[in-house]
Amino acid sequence: MRSARVTVLMKPEEKAALESKAASRGVSSGEYLRLAVDNFDKLSGEQEAELAALAAELKEALPKMKASLNRSCKVLEDLHRENEEFFKARGIR
Repeated sequence: MRSARVTVLMKPEEKAALESKAASRGVSSGEYLRLAVDNFDKLSGEQEAELAALAAELKEALPKMKASLNRSCKVLEDLHRENEEFFKARGIR
């Protein structure tokens, strides 16, 4: 049973932000604070390793993603140019 009380002073806008965040997660502001305290420093070594692995995957994938986007942009630019030529040849533009 919860029987110990903690009083936290904050600005009205901070309290409103707390209540908004709690409501968006469907919990009370007290429960939100309890969850925040419980999880404040819980990034385990395993989680850190997982995040590092994900970051490495992302770093490896970024050049491929950029190249793919650049190719897509080139295709779109070529199509735009072809469309412009098509319309100009027919006096539409």
